[in-house]
Amino acid sequence: MANSVLTSVIFLLALCFTQLNAFAPTASLPTTTELGVKILVEVEDGEPIESALRRFKREVNKSQHLREMRHRRYFENKQDKMKRKHKEMGQVRKFERMQNRRQREQLGN
Repeated sequence: MANSVLTSVIFLLALCFTQLNAFAPTASLPTTTELGVKILVEVEDGEPIESALRRFKREVNKSQHLREMRHRRYFENKQDKMKRKHKEMGQVRKFERMQNRRQREQLGN
């Protein structure tokens, strides 16, 4: 009897300690909704601001952040998202086919 009481007391103490830690604050993820844009364009001495702006715009377009922002502006359900991704992949494949054809034509000439 004493052994079972001791076992149940140990079990209850262990249960209490686990429940205390269950609600302890943990390291949480940042709560911002930013996309984490990290584009850096260094402007050289004597470089016109127009060329630096042009390089910045090119880097922004390469990083695809604006495209992602446009897609996140409104809610997009799974079906619409899959349709869009399928269409984008078709465009990518078409571009790759065109590039491959151009390369073959250049090698053939």
